[in-house]
Amino acid sequence: MPSEHRERKASDASKSLTAGDDEYAAHLERSRTVWDRWSDWYTLSERDFEPMREDAMDRLELQPGDRILDIGCGPGVNFERLRNEIGPDGELVAVDYSPEMVVKARKRVEEHGWENVEVRRADAARAEFDAPFDEAIATLSMSVMADIRDTAETIYRALTPNSRFVVFDVRPVPDGPTRVFNPVIRRFLQWYANWNPDESVIEALATVFDECAIVATYNGGCTYTSVCEKRNQSTGG
Repeated sequence: MPSEHRERKASDASKSLTAGDDEYAAHLERSRTVWDRWSDWYTLSERDFEPMREDAMDRLELQPGDRILDIGCGPGVNFERLRNEIGPDGELVAVDYSPEMVVKARKRVEEHGWENVEVRRADAARAEFDAPFDEAIATLSMSVMADIRDTAETIYRALTPNSRFVVFDVRPVPDGPTRVFNPVIRRFLQWYANWNPDESVIEALATVFDECAIVATYNGGCTYTSVCEKRNQSTGG
Protein backbone atom coordinates (compact mmCIF):
# COMPACT_ATOMS: atom_id res chain seq x y z
CA MET A 1 0.00 0.00 0.00
CA PRO A 2 1.59 3.38 -1.00
CA SER A 3 2.32 5.69 1.92
CA GLU A 4 0.00 8.43 0.63
CA HIS A 5 -2.88 5.95 0.49
CA ARG A 6 -2.04 4.78 4.01
CA GLU A 7 -2.14 8.40 5.24
CA ARG A 8 -5.50 8.94 3.54
CA LYS A 9 -6.92 5.82 5.17
CA ALA A 10 -5.45 6.77 8.53
CA SER A 11 -7.47 9.97 8.54
CA ASP A 12 -10.61 7.85 8.36
CA ALA A 13 -9.60 5.41 11.10
CA SER A 14 -11.38 5.19 14.42
CA LYS A 15 -10.43 7.52 17.27
CA SER A 16 -7.09 6.72 18.87
CA LEU A 17 -5.40 8.05 21.97
CA THR A 18 -2.40 10.34 21.71
CA ALA A 19 0.82 9.59 23.55
CA GLY A 20 1.15 11.99 26.47
CA ASP A 21 -2.60 12.44 26.90
CA ASP A 22 -4.00 11.83 30.36
CA GLU A 23 -6.42 9.32 28.83
CA TYR A 24 -3.55 7.41 27.24
CA ALA A 25 -1.62 7.26 30.51
CA ALA A 26 -4.77 6.22 32.37
CA HIS A 27 -5.39 3.39 29.91
CA LEU A 28 -1.84 2.09 30.40
CA GLU A 29 -2.22 2.21 34.17
CA ARG A 30 -5.52 0.33 33.99
CA SER A 31 -3.85 -2.28 31.78
CA ARG A 32 -1.06 -2.71 34.28
CA THR A 33 -3.56 -3.13 37.13
CA VAL A 34 -5.86 -5.50 35.22
CA TRP A 35 -3.14 -7.76 33.83
CA ASP A 36 -1.13 -7.82 37.03
CA ARG A 37 -4.32 -9.05 38.68
CA TRP A 38 -4.96 -11.74 36.07
CA SER A 39 -1.36 -12.93 35.94
CA ASP A 40 -2.04 -15.55 38.62
CA TRP A 41 -5.13 -16.87 36.80
CA TYR A 42 -4.06 -16.74 33.17
CA THR A 43 -3.79 -20.52 32.88
CA LEU A 44 -7.61 -20.69 32.95
CA SER A 45 -7.98 -18.73 29.71
CA GLU A 46 -4.79 -20.31 28.35
CA ARG A 47 -6.55 -23.67 28.24
CA ASP A 48 -9.75 -22.22 26.75
CA PHE A 49 -7.97 -20.41 23.91
CA GLU A 50 -5.16 -22.90 23.24
CA PRO A 51 -6.62 -24.45 20.03
CA MET A 52 -7.23 -20.99 18.57
CA ARG A 53 -3.78 -19.73 19.55
CA GLU A 54 -2.25 -22.80 17.95
CA ASP A 55 -4.25 -22.15 14.79
CA ALA A 56 -2.94 -18.57 14.74
CA MET A 57 0.65 -19.75 15.09
CA ASP A 58 0.05 -22.20 12.24
CA ARG A 59 -0.44 -19.11 10.03
CA LEU A 60 3.11 -17.90 10.61
CA GLU A 61 5.77 -18.79 8.04
CA LEU A 62 8.66 -19.25 10.45
CA GLN A 63 11.91 -20.89 9.48
CA PRO A 64 14.79 -22.04 11.68
CA GLY A 65 16.97 -19.05 12.51
CA ASP A 66 14.16 -16.48 12.12
CA ARG A 67 13.62 -13.52 14.42
CA ILE A 68 10.05 -13.38 15.81
CA LEU A 69 8.25 -10.66 17.81
CA ASP A 70 5.53 -11.63 20.32
CA ILE A 71 3.38 -8.59 21.21
CA GLY A 72 1.54 -8.61 24.54
CA CYS A 73 3.12 -11.93 25.44
CA GLY A 74 1.51 -12.31 28.88
CA PRO A 75 3.18 -15.13 30.85
CA GLY A 76 4.73 -16.56 27.69
CA VAL A 77 2.09 -19.03 26.55
CA ASN A 78 3.34 -18.87 22.94
CA PHE A 79 7.03 -19.25 23.73
CA GLU A 80 7.46 -23.01 23.52
CA ARG A 81 5.79 -23.32 20.12
CA LEU A 82 7.60 -20.27 18.70
CA ARG A 83 10.96 -21.37 20.11
CA ASN A 84 10.52 -24.81 18.58
CA GLU A 85 9.85 -23.21 15.18
CA ILE A 86 12.88 -20.89 15.14
CA GLY A 87 15.26 -23.30 16.86
CA PRO A 88 18.36 -22.39 18.86
CA ASP A 89 19.73 -20.15 16.10
CA GLY A 90 16.67 -17.89 15.92
CA GLU A 91 15.58 -15.17 18.32
CA LEU A 92 12.28 -14.52 20.08
CA VAL A 93 11.67 -11.05 21.51
CA ALA A 94 8.52 -10.63 23.59
CA VAL A 95 7.00 -7.49 25.09
CA ASP A 96 4.31 -6.89 27.69
CA TYR A 97 3.33 -3.87 29.79
CA SER A 98 2.32 -5.77 32.94
CA PRO A 99 5.25 -6.18 35.36
CA GLU A 100 3.73 -9.35 36.82
CA MET A 101 3.25 -10.89 33.39
CA VAL A 102 6.85 -10.05 32.52
CA VAL A 103 8.07 -11.74 35.72
CA LYS A 104 6.13 -14.90 34.87
CA ALA A 105 7.27 -14.88 31.24
CA ARG A 106 10.91 -14.52 32.29
CA LYS A 107 10.48 -17.34 34.79
CA ARG A 108 9.18 -19.56 31.99
CA VAL A 109 12.23 -18.70 29.90
CA GLU A 110 14.57 -19.46 32.80
CA GLU A 111 12.88 -22.77 33.59
CA HIS A 112 13.29 -23.93 29.98
CA GLY A 113 16.82 -22.60 29.63
CA TRP A 114 16.02 -20.68 26.44
CA GLU A 115 19.03 -18.46 25.80
CA ASN A 116 17.55 -16.91 22.65
CA VAL A 117 14.28 -15.68 24.19
CA GLU A 118 14.16 -12.13 25.57
CA VAL A 119 11.22 -10.62 27.48
CA ARG A 120 10.96 -6.84 27.72
CA ARG A 121 8.55 -4.66 29.67
CA ALA A 122 7.32 -2.02 27.23
CA ASP A 123 4.34 -0.14 25.85
CA ALA A 124 4.06 -1.90 22.49
CA ALA A 125 3.02 1.30 20.71
CA ARG A 126 6.28 3.04 21.73
CA ALA A 127 8.69 0.10 21.78
CA GLU A 128 11.96 0.40 19.87
CA PHE A 129 13.86 -2.53 18.42
CA ASP A 130 17.48 -2.71 17.31
CA ALA A 131 16.97 -5.15 14.44
CA PRO A 132 14.08 -6.13 12.14
CA PHE A 133 11.88 -9.19 12.62
CA ASP A 134 10.95 -11.87 10.11
CA GLU A 135 7.47 -12.39 11.60
CA ALA A 136 5.29 -11.06 14.43
CA ILE A 137 2.33 -12.36 16.41
CA ALA A 138 -0.15 -10.97 18.91
CA THR A 139 -2.62 -13.23 20.70
CA LEU A 140 -5.42 -11.56 22.66
CA SER A 141 -3.43 -8.35 23.03
CA MET A 142 -4.00 -5.87 20.19
CA SER A 143 -7.53 -5.01 21.33
CA VAL A 144 -6.31 -3.87 24.75
CA MET A 145 -3.64 -1.47 23.48
CA ALA A 146 -4.01 2.19 24.41
CA ASP A 147 -3.40 3.14 20.76
CA ILE A 148 -4.08 0.25 18.44
CA ARG A 149 -3.13 2.00 15.20
CA ASP A 150 0.17 3.27 16.63
CA THR A 151 0.94 -0.25 17.85
CA ALA A 152 0.25 -1.63 14.37
CA GLU A 153 2.54 1.01 12.86
CA THR A 154 5.32 0.16 15.31
CA ILE A 155 5.04 -3.51 14.38
CA TYR A 156 4.96 -2.70 10.66
CA ARG A 157 8.18 -0.70 10.93
CA ALA A 158 9.82 -3.49 12.93
CA LEU A 159 9.19 -6.12 10.25
CA THR A 160 11.35 -6.97 7.26
CA PRO A 161 9.78 -6.59 3.81
CA ASN A 162 7.71 -9.58 2.65
CA SER A 163 6.81 -10.66 6.17
CA ARG A 164 3.59 -11.17 8.08
CA PHE A 165 1.90 -10.25 11.33
CA VAL A 166 -0.65 -12.73 12.70
CA VAL A 167 -3.30 -11.52 15.14
CA PHE A 168 -5.66 -13.63 17.23
CA ASP A 169 -8.14 -11.47 19.12
CA VAL A 170 -11.68 -10.85 20.32
CA ARG A 171 -14.42 -8.46 19.22
CA PRO A 172 -18.15 -7.93 19.69
CA VAL A 173 -20.53 -10.06 17.62
CA PRO A 174 -20.00 -8.87 14.01
CA ASP A 175 -23.45 -9.70 12.62
CA GLY A 176 -26.68 -11.56 13.20
CA PRO A 177 -29.37 -11.34 15.88
CA THR A 178 -26.96 -11.99 18.76
CA ARG A 179 -25.52 -8.50 18.20
CA VAL A 180 -28.14 -7.45 20.74
CA PHE A 181 -25.69 -8.72 23.39
CA ASN A 182 -22.84 -6.46 22.23
CA PRO A 183 -23.35 -3.77 24.90
CA VAL A 184 -22.93 -6.43 27.58
CA ILE A 185 -19.96 -7.98 25.76
CA ARG A 186 -18.23 -4.60 25.48
CA ARG A 187 -18.69 -3.86 29.17
CA PHE A 188 -17.38 -7.31 30.09
CA LEU A 189 -14.31 -6.97 27.86
CA GLN A 190 -13.51 -3.56 29.30
CA TRP A 191 -13.77 -4.91 32.85
CA TYR A 192 -11.99 -8.19 32.19
CA ALA A 193 -9.21 -7.07 29.86
CA ASN A 194 -9.21 -3.24 29.69
CA TRP A 195 -10.39 -3.66 26.08
CA ASN A 196 -10.10 -0.48 23.99
CA PRO A 197 -13.63 0.51 22.87
CA ASP A 198 -12.51 3.44 20.71
CA GLU A 199 -10.65 1.56 17.97
CA SER A 200 -11.24 -1.45 15.77
CA VAL A 201 -8.26 -3.78 15.52
CA ILE A 202 -9.34 -4.93 12.07
CA GLU A 203 -9.69 -1.37 10.75
CA ALA A 204 -6.34 -0.32 12.24
CA LEU A 205 -4.55 -3.30 10.71
CA ALA A 206 -6.12 -2.63 7.31
CA THR A 207 -5.00 1.00 7.55
CA VAL A 208 -1.37 0.16 8.27
CA PHE A 209 -0.55 -3.11 6.51
CA ASP A 210 -0.34 -3.66 2.77
CA GLU A 211 -2.70 -6.62 2.89
CA CYS A 212 -4.85 -7.91 5.73
CA ALA A 213 -7.53 -10.59 5.88
CA ILE A 214 -9.51 -12.48 8.50
CA VAL A 215 -8.65 -16.11 7.83
CA ALA A 216 -10.61 -17.83 10.62
CA THR A 217 -13.43 -17.03 13.04
CA TYR A 218 -14.61 -18.84 16.16
CA ASN A 219 -17.36 -18.49 18.76
CA GLY A 220 -19.86 -16.91 16.42
CA GLY A 221 -17.26 -14.52 15.06
CA CYS A 222 -16.37 -13.04 18.45
CA THR A 223 -12.84 -14.41 18.17
CA TYR A 224 -10.84 -14.39 14.95
CA THR A 225 -7.43 -14.76 13.38
CA SER A 226 -6.18 -12.14 10.94
CA VAL A 227 -3.09 -12.39 8.74
CA CYS A 228 -1.45 -9.11 7.71
CA GLU A 229 1.30 -8.77 5.11
CA LYS A 230 4.10 -6.25 4.77
CA ARG A 231 5.26 -6.10 1.17
CA ASN A 232 8.35 -4.45 -0.28
CA GLN A 233 8.15 -1.07 1.46
CA SER A 234 11.04 -0.52 3.83
CA THR A 235 9.06 1.64 6.27
CA GLY A 236 5.49 1.96 7.41
CA GLY A 237 3.33 4.50 9.14
